[in-house]
Amino acid sequence: MIDNLKENRSLRNKISDDTDRLASLSEVHSSIPVPEGAGFWKKMMAFAGPGLMVSVGYIDPGNWATDIEGGSRFGYALLSVILISNLFAMLLQHLSLKLGIASGRDLAQACRDYYSRPVSFVLWILSEIAIAATDLAEVIGSAIALNLLFGLPLPVGVVLTALDVLVVLYFQQKGFRIIESIVAGLMTIILFSFVYEMIVSQPSVSGMLGGLLPKKEIVTNPGMLYIAIGILGATVMPHNLYLHSSIVQTRAFKRDEEGKKTAIKFATIDSTVSLALAFFINGSILVLAATAFHANGRFEVADITDAYHLLDPILGVSLAGIFFALALLASGQSSTLTGTLAGQIVMEGFLNIRLKPWLRRLITRGIAIVPALIVSYFYGEKGTADLLVFSQVILSLQLSFAVVPLVLFTSNKGIMGSFANSKMVTALSWVITLTIICLNGYLLFNTFNR
Repeated sequence: MIDNLKENRSLRNKISDDTDRLASLSEVHSSIPVPEGAGFWKKMMAFAGPGLMVSVGYIDPGNWATDIEGGSRFGYALLSVILISNLFAMLLQHLSLKLGIASGRDLAQACRDYYSRPVSFVLWILSEIAIAATDLAEVIGSAIALNLLFGLPLPVGVVLTALDVLVVLYFQQKGFRIIESIVAGLMTIILFSFVYEMIVSQPSVSGMLGGLLPKKEIVTNPGMLYIAIGILGATVMPHNLYLHSSIVQTRAFKRDEEGKKTAIKFATIDSTVSLALAFFINGSILVLAATAFHANGRFEVADITDAYHLLDPILGVSLAGIFFALALLASGQSSTLTGTLAGQIVMEGFLNIRLKPWLRRLITRGIAIVPALIVSYFYGEKGTADLLVFSQVILSLQLSFAVVPLVLFTSNKGIMGSFANSKMVTALSWVITLTIICLNGYLLFNTFNR
C-alpha cells in the first residue's frame, strides 16, 4: 500500500527542497550530546528523557475517571486491563521512536511525505482535534485540582491554566533538557504521591496479584466490559505517537546504521521503563479506589472530586486527599508541557508551517479553554466531569488515524531500510491495531446510545 502511495505522490513530495526537509523540532534537533565510547549507563543517561515525556500522556487527568470508576465498582478485577493496555502502548511507542530514529522523519512528516495532499490534510485536522481534546482534559484536570487544593472556583481555575503558556515558553528557551527535567520532577511528585497512597491504604497483595490475571467476567459482564474498553481507549494517546517520533531525534547520535541501532536500543529501554512507571501510577489509582471505596461498599464513586472528599474519612488519615489532588495537578501540568510540543510537531510536520511558539500555544489552549469555561460556569462539577469523559471519547475516535499510518510506515523497507518491522512484529502490531479500533468503535457506539 505504501509503495503505491509513493509511486503516486506529487512532485512536491518526490523532489523536496531544503525547506521541505527541515528536521523535526529543528531548533533542538541533535542538541543533546551522546558520549562516544562511553559505558552502558552513561549512554543510557544521554538517551533517558523522551520516554518520561511520553509516559505522562498515559497518566493525564483523562485516565483518572475510568480508573476510579473501575476500582470502585469492580475492585481489583480490571488491573489486567491496565496491564494489557500498557503492553499495547509499549509496542506502539517502540514503533514510533523507531520511525523517528531510522527514517529521520516524525510521524507527521512521514504522513506528509507519503500521502497525497488531501489525505495528509485530513490527517492533520484529525490530529489537531486529538490534541485539542488532550488539552481539554489537562485544563479540566488542573482546574479540578486547583479547586480541591485551594478552593478556587472551577471557572477561575480554567482561566489560570492559560498562564502556563508563559511558563512553557520561558523554559522552551532554556533547552530541551530543561523541559525533560521539569517533566521528570512532576513525574516524581506523582510517583511519590501514589507510593504514599499505597502505604496508607494497605491494599490486598493477593487481590492485586489476582487482578493482574484476565477474567472471563470482563467480557461477559456488560458494565465491566464498558469500563474496560474505556480504560483501554483512554490509555494510548494519538498525540504521543507524533511526539515520540520527534523528540527521540533531539539526541546527537551518529546517523549511520550502527548509530541508529544503538539509539533504538537505548530509546526503547527508556520508553519501556517509563511506561512501566505509568502502569504503576494508573494501577495505583484503580487499586486506591478498590481499597478505599469498593472494599467499603462505596461502589458508586466515579469521579475525581468524590474520590478526593472520601479518601481521608475512609482511610482515616489527613493527607490522602491532599496527595491525591497534588498528583492530579502535577499530572495536568506535565501533560501540558508535552501537549505543547505535540501541537508544534503536528503543525510543522503536516503543513511545514513554523508559527511562533506563543501563537501556537495560545491557539491550542484557547480551543480548550472556551468549552471548559462555559461548561464549568453553567454546569459546575457535574458538567466538567462529563466534559472530561467526552474528551476521552474524542481521543478514542482519533486513535486509529495515527496508529494505522505508524504500523504501515514502520513495516515498509523503503522507508525503514533494515529497521523495518519483522513479520512477527508486523502481525502483532496489526492485531493490536485492529483490537484498538474494534474496541474503541464499540465504546463510541455505546457512549452515544446509552
